[in-house]
Amino acid sequence: QVLKELPDKMETMRMAEMTKKQRKIYLSYLSRIQEEMQERRGIDSGTDRIQILSALTRLRQICCHPATFVENYAGGSGKLDLLMEQLPDILDAGHSVLVFSQFTSMLSLIAEALGQTGIPYFYLAGQTKAADRKRYVKEFNEGAVKVFLVSLKAGGTGLNLIGADTVIHFDPWW
Repeated sequence: QVLKELPDKMETMRMAEMTKKQRKIYLSYLSRIQEEMQERRGIDSGTDRIQILSALTRLRQICCHPATFVENYAGGSGKLDLLMEQLPDILDAGHSVLVFSQFTSMLSLIAEALGQTGIPYFYLAGQTKAADRKRYVKEFNEGAVKVFLVSLKAGGTGLNLIGADTVIHFDPWW
C-alpha cells in the first residue's frame, strides 16, 4: 500500500579520492595484510575467514577515515571532505538528510565536522536514550534539524524518519 505513494527512487554514486596520507596508510595496511596471508598460505585454519573479514573491515574504515582507528591521525579523509563539500548545497536546496554509517567512530568524526561548520544535527547511536531517540525523530520529522546521523545498528527497525528526502550511506561495501 505504501509503495504506491512513494516517489521514484533516484540513486547517485559519488566517488571520493583518498587524501595522500590516507592512501599511504591504506596501501601500507593492504601490503601488510597481503604478506600475512601469503605467510599463512596452505595453513588450514578456521580463523583465516575471520582475519580476512577483519582486514576488510579495517580497509573500509581507512577508506572512510583513518582516524576511525589510527590514533592521532591528522591527514584528512577524501570521503569526509566530499560530504562536507556537498552537504551545504544539499541543505541550501531545502533537503533533509540522513547519514548512515556502520562505524560510530565515523559518525563521531562527521559530527565533529558538522559542529565546526555550525550545521545542526541529531546523532543516533546505541547509547542514545529511548526518550532522546523519540525526541530526535519527532523534531527531525518536523524539520527542526535537517541532518540526522544514524548508526546502522542503532537505527534498526521501527525507525520512522519520514522527514528525510536524501539518504547518504557513508560506507557502503566497495
